[in-house]
Amino acid sequence: MSIREDIRAGLEKDPATLSGFELFWTSPGLHAVWAYRFAHKLWKAKRRILARMVSNYAKFWTGIEIHPGAQIGRRLVIDHGVGVVIGETAVIGDDVLIYHGVTLGGRTLDPVKRHPTVGDRVIVGAGAKLIGNITIGNDCRVGANAVVTKDMPAGTVAVGVNARLVNVTGDDYYLI
Repeated sequence: MSIREDIRAGLEKDPATLSGFELFWTSPGLHAVWAYRFAHKLWKAKRRILARMVSNYAKFWTGIEIHPGAQIGRRLVIDHGVGVVIGETAVIGDDVLIYHGVTLGGRTLDPVKRHPTVGDRVIVGAGAKLIGNITIGNDCRVGANAVVTKDMPAGTVAVGVNARLVNVTGDDYYLI
């Protein structure tokens, strides 16, 4: 995981940003991910209060809350970002794109895996809520404001409140 890799991923997924210099200095999503990485190292080193302090500082400056206990892969891009919440036991794969207002939240207060697992190359639309210990397969798409409470097989699209999965074949959409 490198700064250059993060900047390249951001430029690929954000057509409104014109240069790496601009992204480096102005992207709250990028800053939140970098702060998370530092906080996560502290979390793994059992410096949990300090990790939570770093996380809260980043939340104050970016509007993005990533728990330091979450596990995040490479090249995560958080576009616009304000209102994104990623819970403690969430797992996010590589090359994921998350828009503003997204929640990866829990359904229980029990000390178990209670947040979603998101596969590689997933796009999560603005305002979407992924709730509980569910798995979002590789190459899935979650529509804006969808509420997903069940597993999504790889390559599916979820839309709506209590989201429905749709099969996508060319330009045709089929509910499953």
